[in-house]
Amino acid sequence: MAHPKRKISKTRRDKRRTHDKASVPALGVCSNCGSTVKMHTVCGECGYYRGKLAVEKEITA
Repeated sequence: MAHPKRKISKTRRDKRRTHDKASVPALGVCSNCGSTVKMHTVCGECGYYRGKLAVEKEITA
């Protein structure tokens, strides 16, 4: 098994990890109800995607 010959410094380790971070998801506005939704997903409020009904939502009162 591979065995490191020298200790990797904290600086070198952190330089390698600079790109390992989470990005903020792209948000858009639903064309039907106007709520904020994540891009390329069905709206959780009304069930529409790209102007067409994708998921039938139950009405709870």
